[in-house]
Amino acid sequence: MNKKFKWPISSSILIDASVSRVWETISAPGNLNNVHPFCKENTVVTWSGDKSEDIILYYSGRELLREFFEWQEGTGYKLMIGRRGGRKTEVHWELDQVALEKCVLKITLFVPHLQKTSILIRWLPHFLYMRPRMKKYLDSVLRGFEYFITTGKPVQRNQFGSHPWFSPKDD
Repeated sequence: MNKKFKWPISSSILIDASVSRVWETISAPGNLNNVHPFCKENTVVTWSGDKSEDIILYYSGRELLREFFEWQEGTGYKLMIGRRGGRKTEVHWELDQVALEKCVLKITLFVPHLQKTSILIRWLPHFLYMRPRMKKYLDSVLRGFEYFITTGKPVQRNQFGSHPWFSPKDD
């Protein structure tokens, strides 16, 4: 990631499960189908560690490609997500064991939007608009993983609230 990058957006959750159990879930092909409250469909293009690719179709109709580029077996991975041929956001998934049957799952976004804009101008839209919406998104995704891992039940659409960009309220 560009060393000049400012203001990554992160969220984490403590899950009552072993690192190996959480890794099994986050590294499974098509895993977002069971855990992501805004994902209508998660289609695997290819699944082979750091050369993996999949497509997320959101309930809003938005479709994004995930391209994995660094796979750290049992501890996390890094990927780029975005529209084909468009701007991409770098995403880091990290696992940290805190006890025998407890671990922290953390997701960090490095959103490129506004990065070429003067820092004096970009702070307002970043902190008042982009950050709160992406934090809500990450919190919902992490809660989805926790719910599925601890209950074994798939997450329902908007189970933790809707999102205007990815899954608007049901009609």
